[in-house]
Amino acid sequence: MAAAIVATSTMDATGASTFSSLALCPLLAIFWYLQRFSASQIGFSWGRSRVAQCYALAVVFPVVVMALLAGIAALTGALNPAAAPHHKTSTWMMLLIITGTTIPIALVTEEGFFRGWLWASLRRAGAAGVATLILSSLAFALWHWSAVLLPTGYNPPLAQVPTFMLNAVTLGAIWGMLRKASGSIVVSSVSHGVWNGLAYVLFGFGSNAGALGIANTALYGPEVGVAGLALNPVVAALLWRWCVT
Repeated sequence: MAAAIVATSTMDATGASTFSSLALCPLLAIFWYLQRFSASQIGFSWGRSRVAQCYALAVVFPVVVMALLAGIAALTGALNPAAAPHHKTSTWMMLLIITGTTIPIALVTEEGFFRGWLWASLRRAGAAGVATLILSSLAFALWHWSAVLLPTGYNPPLAQVPTFMLNAVTLGAIWGMLRKASGSIVVSSVSHGVWNGLAYVLFGFGSNAGALGIANTALYGPEVGVAGLALNPVVAALLWRWCVT
């Protein structure tokens, strides 16, 4: 974890934040090799149990959360698509691009490292399933500190950072439970990709507005907003009942 945080923070601090998550890829390869895990222990498989349900949940979770947030914003008059920045690329194309590129990248970086190698390493060290879920989720959130506190371009206002960190723990737990239920980090990578595509295209990131033109991200944002922090734990609780208990 120290190596991951130092490597990514260094890249974030030196203007390479666009590619900083890629620092996890060689670390994943090195630690995987040193500990001689099998591919299935890391989670590099299509899934071994409840596969159809897990892939469905991987997609349904971000879609439902984003739809609810957009609906709440619409009911309260916070939607303003006319104020959204104009791009040459259509919203649908941007969604496809971000989702499609995030899935394979997450597979060998964030999902591969946290829900793959770290998960397998904790299990080998004797951590119980619940402890593995909690520790890997906390580590996932901690790793994101440089993205929100260093000048990366993402930087939400400081007042939103605690909300983001709590949401990062919750999202890590949700993707961890999908990994636990399916035995696959492909499942969690699919969910991660769909989440990033919807969140960043529709709601924006940092101080940049998304396609929905919502200015008050402190309230409506899926990652930095209070509404996101209210909805994501509900999903985590429901998944806990299905995946863990």
